[in-house]
Parts: sequence; structure tokens; C-alpha cells
Amino acid sequence: MEEVEHSGGAALRGYKGVCAKLGAVMCVYFACRILSGYISQAIVGQSHNIGSTGAYFLGMSVMVIMVYFIPLLFTAIVFKSFRRYSGGEFRALYKKPRRVARALGAFPAIYGLGYGIALLTLLSSFLISRVSGGQTFIEDLFRPTALEPSSDIAGALMTVFLLVVIAPVFEEIWVRGIMFDALKPFGCGIAIIISSVLFGLMHGSMYMLFYTTALGFALGYIRYATGSIFAPTILHAIINSVAAGILFLSSLSGITDGESKMVNTVFSIYILAVLVLIVVGIIAFFMKIPSIRMYKFENAWSDVGPGKKTALFFLSIPVIIMLVLAVNEHMNNWLLDLIVR
Repeated sequence: MEEVEHSGGAALRGYKGVCAKLGAVMCVYFACRILSGYISQAIVGQSHNIGSTGAYFLGMSVMVIMVYFIPLLFTAIVFKSFRRYSGGEFRALYKKPRRVARALGAFPAIYGLGYGIALLTLLSSFLISRVSGGQTFIEDLFRPTALEPSSDIAGALMTVFLLVVIAPVFEEIWVRGIMFDALKPFGCGIAIIISSVLFGLMHGSMYMLFYTTALGFALGYIRYATGSIFAPTILHAIINSVAAGILFLSSLSGITDGESKMVNTVFSIYILAVLVLIVVGIIAFFMKIPSIRMYKFENAWSDVGPGKKTALFFLSIPVIIMLVLAVNEHMNNWLLDLIVR
């Protein structure tokens, strides 16, 4: 692990360098998302030749390569992670902590925090739409981007695998692994803040931004408290499994044209259970606040406060470019379409 030199100038240069690298890898990520979208559209146009299942599988494969594998590989190269995590270091990243049961027990509160933020976002979206007279661009700005239900069982199972296995593993290694460790020498607090913001931005919509940033903050805190990404990866998978269940049952309902009473009953019970989980989770979060152990974050670079560190991050040129690309993605390529026209 890199150590921060205690001289102010060296630490500042090192931090700015990390910020620039993070901005650059996120630029690559958003470029890959844009390219993946166009490739997926082309694949859908050929579904009559390869079949809907083949098109779905091919599109999913392209998305995994473009949105997960390439950005993660590029990030690992930029931050020299192959050397950093050589030998036992990678195993240490996944070590099972002594507090794993306590960390996993925080699931209801974390889920409640995320969906509490999501509900506030939806309320804000509704109020802004009403005040603005229901203008379309406002609705698009807050419209959540999510995987659509599949038209067959094979596609539905692939979606579940993507959400419950691929996404948590790739994203935790990437965000709470490489990115967090790159920022950690400059303060664990700023590592949690910036990694959670990047985690929120990479989900591609204004609705998901606030929800996933809140989840990222909680998972980052657990990453710091436990010293590994073991618990965050499991929690991430559990959180995604709830959404995967909704998508899977929605797919089944679509496949049966809503005529299967069993599927409709199970779907209704599942949705009710999720709503109960959200309510219980929100209550659990507020009950947990007084008992949360406030860790004193390690801060090897204490000359600069977290506010200035955050400002320096967002003033980095690659980060500014990344934010422009993020706005474009969050507005469904509105900026890109404007430039093309």
C-alpha cells in the first residue's frame, strides 16, 4: 500500500494525481456505457436472425464486457493493482472479518437508508414535475434506469445472475477495493465519501444516484470497519437479490401474459414483503443511529480537511469531464444527441 509523504506539497501532488486517475477511469467507464448502448441497440435489431434469447444473451455479454470488465481492467492497470494485490494481498481483501455477523446484520438498516433516500428522490421528482408543468426533460432527468424484464426464462435467469453475482463482485473489487485503497492514504473518511459518490454516478440515472450513493456510503463504512470487501460484497448481493426477485417475477408474469394465478399471487406477496422490508428497514436505520460506533478514521494527511479534499477532487480536469459524461448518461444521452444534431 502506498504511503503518503508527510510534506504538504508531496501529499497534495499525490492526492491530485489520484483524483485525476479516478476521473480518467470514470471517463473510460462512461464512454464504454455509451458504446455498449449503441452495440446493444444493433443487437436488438438483429433479434429476428438470432432469436430473442440469443440477442438477450449477446447483449448481456456485451454489457458485462463493456461496463464491467474493461473499466475494471483499465482501473487495475492505472493504479497498478496487479502488483499491489499480488500474493496474499488479494486474499486479504476478501478476508472474513471477526465482525462479519454484525456487519451482515446491518442489512435492514442499510436497505432502509437506501430506500428512504429513494422515496425522497421520487417525492422530489413528483413535486418538481408538478411545479414545472410536467415538462418531459424533468421527468427524464429523474427516470430510473433499470434492466427490463426478459421475455423468456433463460433471459430472466441471466438477469438474476448479473444482478446477484456479477455486479456485486465486479463493483466491490472496483469501488471498495481499488478506488477505496487508492484514496485511503489520504484519509479513510474521504475514501468513503468519494468512492460512494463514484458508486452513485456509475449507476446512470438521477434516481439511482442518490439511492446508490447512500448505499455506497454505508458499504464503504463497513469496508473500513471490517478491513475487507467480504461483508460489503455479500450485502451488495443481498440488496441486488431483492431487485432481481422483482424482475424475475415480473418476467414470469409477462411470459404468462399475467394469466397465471400462482405467479400473480407470488408476485403480489413478494411486493408486499419488499414494502414491509422497506418500512422495517427505515425504522431499523433510525433506531441504529444512536448505537452506531463512530470510528475515528485514520488520516495520514491531516493538513487538509475533508471539505478541501472534496473540492480538490471535483476541480480536477478529468473529474470535470467525467461529470459532463455522467450528466449525459443521467439524461439518457441528451447532451450527446444535442451535439450530434
